Amino acid sequence: MATRGAKPKPAKLRLVDGTHNVTRHGKTAKAEKAVEEATTAFGKLVKPSWVRGIAAVAWKQYIEPAAWLDASREPAAIAFCELWKEFRESPARFPSAKHGQMRAYMSELGLTDERNRGDGGEQETKDEFFGD
Repeated sequence: MATRGAKPKPAKLRLVDGTHNVTRHGKTAKAEKAVEEATTAFGKLVKPSWVRGIAAVAWKQYIEPAAWLDASREPAAIAFCELWKEFRESPARFPSAKHGQMRAYMSELGLTDERNRGDGGEQETKDEFFGD
């Protein structure tokens, strides 16, 4: 059976995107300490040497910029990159079930939340009617 509601967000992702709530998640310093301990326990997420071709391009484009990921998410990151490779090689032969899997991996890795994408270098446009 499915579980209702949104999946809990990892502490590091809450700290990165600024949604850490002291009343709900505890003190920020305690969360930062827990994240640091987890990072040292699992280590940094590094691309395996055997990931090549289109999968390596997907790793560089999607996984490397995701600073909140640690080595505990390596299997999901590899599976996402391999699915991306299959999709890019033959989009017409990529079944909808695999689309669902790819979306689930992206969600698990925190890649679908646009708040995690950073500034992007876009400048804020000024409204000609309001002098903000």
